[in-house]
Amino acid sequence: MSFVSRQAQISDQDAIAFLSEQWGYKSGSKIMSRSLKEILQQTDHRLLLLQHEQEIAGWIHGIYSFRMASEPFVEIVGMVVDSRFRRQGMGKFLVEEIMQWAKTRNCSLIRVRCHIVRKEANMFYSDIGFKEIKQQKVYDLIL
Repeated sequence: MSFVSRQAQISDQDAIAFLSEQWGYKSGSKIMSRSLKEILQQTDHRLLLLQHEQEIAGWIHGIYSFRMASEPFVEIVGMVVDSRFRRQGMGKFLVEEIMQWAKTRNCSLIRVRCHIVRKEANMFYSDIGFKEIKQQKVYDLIL
């Protein structure tokens, strides 16, 4: 099966929203449009689409990040492959594309956070070489 990656564009918002809903994210078109416009303006973000023939089959969003006490890294903050195309190497292909982008940023670490209930996703990342380094809690404060 042939597929290619390409940079996302504003006109891809409906396809990205459709795929996001497969993971349970209900982002309305207003939120999706605003987020997509913002992401596409950021040089530290990379939003790639996976295209099979004329159809968008997946997406991945990586962010170049750094902290005071650690080396820079690229974090995969979202990835979805259409349920019809899973287990065909497309997710691994998208991760490899982000890895290549990370190298252009002189970055040698890729990080991903994965909800513990997403057993299939956790297994995917483990199977392609990611190592679990810690578990944590996430707290929000609404302003």
